[in-house]
Amino acid sequence: MSDLILLIDDDQSLRRVTEYNLGAKGFIVVTAASGKEGLESFETNTPDLVVTDVKLGDMSGLDILATIKEKAPDIPVIIMTAFGSIEMAVQAMHKGAFNFITKPFERETLIQSCKKALELSKLQSRTKLLSNEINRLTGTQGIVSASSVMKELLETASRAANSEATILISGESGTGKEVLARLIHQNSPKRNGPMVAVNCAAIPAGLIESELFGHVKGSFTGAIKDRKGHFQTAAGGTLFLDEIGELTTDIQVKLLRAIQEKEVQAVGSERVKRVDIRIIAATNLDLKQQITQGKFREDLYYRLSVIPLFIPPLRERTEDIPALVKHFLKKFDAPRDVGFSSQALAILKTYHWPGNIREMQNIIERCIILRKQSVIEPEDLQLLVNKPSSSALTPVIPDEGIALEDIEKSYILKALEKANQNRSKAARLLKIPRHVLLYRLEKYGL
Repeated sequence: MSDLILLIDDDQSLRRVTEYNLGAKGFIVVTAASGKEGLESFETNTPDLVVTDVKLGDMSGLDILATIKEKAPDIPVIIMTAFGSIEMAVQAMHKGAFNFITKPFERETLIQSCKKALELSKLQSRTKLLSNEINRLTGTQGIVSASSVMKELLETASRAANSEATILISGESGTGKEVLARLIHQNSPKRNGPMVAVNCAAIPAGLIESELFGHVKGSFTGAIKDRKGHFQTAAGGTLFLDEIGELTTDIQVKLLRAIQEKEVQAVGSERVKRVDIRIIAATNLDLKQQITQGKFREDLYYRLSVIPLFIPPLRERTEDIPALVKHFLKKFDAPRDVGFSSQALAILKTYHWPGNIREMQNIIERCIILRKQSVIEPEDLQLLVNKPSSSALTPVIPDEGIALEDIEKSYILKALEKANQNRSKAARLLKIPRHVLLYRLEKYGL
């Protein structure tokens, strides 16, 4: 559908020429000969762009600009005038005009300005849609994009969503990598297809090839029937590969071929099948460091990161914290007089937030429930509520000495025991990344 432009100009001959030039470029043009007629047309037609002269018979184009921005701030407005001045241009820009064009102007000048205004408007609309969806799904309406770094991320994600390019999302645990992946899918050309999420770290190494590419009956013990892999299940949609850095190098080779050729070969089969999918991968590891260590293929990295997106941790966008606090107080129905003291808020801003926004939500909920008074003070925060007492961490070194490795091994074994041998949970208990725990397990032969 072509874009609709509302053209307001009391100069009949110039209005007709401008209407013709814009129409010749494929725009649908609605004209108005006065300010009043223009505003009435704006109400009935809801244009994508307004182009108006400054000096109209009944009112100023700047007044029209102000009225439109009050009613529909997202619709761009271009101002034309034969009596331009720097002061008027500055005034127009302050009121929200997209551009200020002085008559007489070249035909292409106006046409290019219209195209840029409409392109920017559509981009902002997609970014807003993506931001609103993130806010809705994460329960932080109007907050997560408060910082400039998040706004930039959402703008890039919006552009990426409109393509079918492979995307690599990186960021710490709890920053919302899968949420962002789902939103990109929902705003992509493949939105009507399925979104299949695969946690590569949760699948045993011996089964990952079958899980991804499928298998045929009898291809291995337990393969009692043919089975489609995730690549085929996601056909026509998006395949989200979470914790991509956990894949072994032999699987990485096969994954690279599948992505490049868009075809898969099931385990035990000689047939190759074409698949039409979009790949989004995610990791909390430094894949470039993994490449240096020989744990991740460089060619696969560059194939995955056609569009790299990094979700910053909460500690790197502390300007979001006051707004988040306000939001969570409202979400948990805190009384209107309940709030955080400046000292408590300062602590929230300096805390490192290993659990990111989810951790913050839990802390604020706990503060609301356990508060002793309306004003929440630093002692009410209990940020380290699960931290062992100081006496539990007091080091005791025997006279004969003790190996530091033995201490580390004992804590790793205790953490694994407490986590029922779940390595991800054990890593969280030890407050280290999962890949660091795996390295130490291998190092100590545990």
